[in-house]
Amino acid sequence: MSDVEKIATRMGFAEEIIELGKENPNIYVIDADLGKSCKTTEFSKTFPKQHINVGIAEQNAAGIAAGLATCGKIPFVATYAIFESTRMLEMIRQEVCYPRLNVKFAGSHGGLTPASDGASHQAVEDMGVLRTIPNMTVIMPADYWSARRLVRAAAEFDGPVFLRFTRDAIDVIYDEKQTFEIGKSIQLRDGNDVAIIANGDTVRIALKAADELAREGIKARLLDMHTIKPLDVDAVIRAIDEIGKIVTVEDHNIINGLGTAVCEVVAELGRGKVKRIGIPDRFGESAPYERLLAKNGITIENIAEQARRLLA
Repeated sequence: MSDVEKIATRMGFAEEIIELGKENPNIYVIDADLGKSCKTTEFSKTFPKQHINVGIAEQNAAGIAAGLATCGKIPFVATYAIFESTRMLEMIRQEVCYPRLNVKFAGSHGGLTPASDGASHQAVEDMGVLRTIPNMTVIMPADYWSARRLVRAAAEFDGPVFLRFTRDAIDVIYDEKQTFEIGKSIQLRDGNDVAIIANGDTVRIALKAADELAREGIKARLLDMHTIKPLDVDAVIRAIDEIGKIVTVEDHNIINGLGTAVCEVVAELGRGKVKRIGIPDRFGESAPYERLLAKNGITIENIAEQARRLLA
């Protein structure tokens, strides 16, 4: 599949935020001196009056965004996902989520995609941290088009939202006609032997694993769970009721991420089996992105193997 188009999801954010800025003068971008990396430079040039660069002061960015939201603006705070989810966490909790202000957090370089930048820049716990905060919605698009559509959905949604984007280019899965709804998963493959639930940059890998299983006669239902909070609970319940076996896949610590969210539903049902694939509760390290995924078992081969083991 070397001929598949590849685009980083941060580019989807960059292009959609410009379209939103054209349509609505209340759309603002707050940068923390990473406009080049987060791809907001073009927005700042196009809409200088709707852009603020606070410098390397992430906590201040969250506070300014909260203030803008009280004045009817719709601010998107753009920086690396690790800085948003940890460095400005208190401000997100106290100043945005507690009063439920309409602020959006655009976290670039999510998961292992910062690769050679190492553990300090890789966000492998961000979605887990932020999904525990009341009133926060947590989303990770799987490709360029889902990023564009979910950025627009976030802008139209009233309340705090965290959107996680990739640094690296990843496969384009959808086309521009695909629709997305916050909190509703997308079924990419049908099947009743095993269910695979993935999100973000792992969906492309899960797709290939599902196709490999299909060649063996194993029909895997594949869900793109782009919203971790609120989770599409109904889709998880259907997977347990109709299949009973789920493999979750994520570029995130397996603690408190997508796999944990799915397990919470399954545990309350009191039936079914879940195997979690992700980062096994450790920090990242410096290496090429695909090598880091492989080291953590986020591969076509391991997804297929875990599905086979559940069936066995």
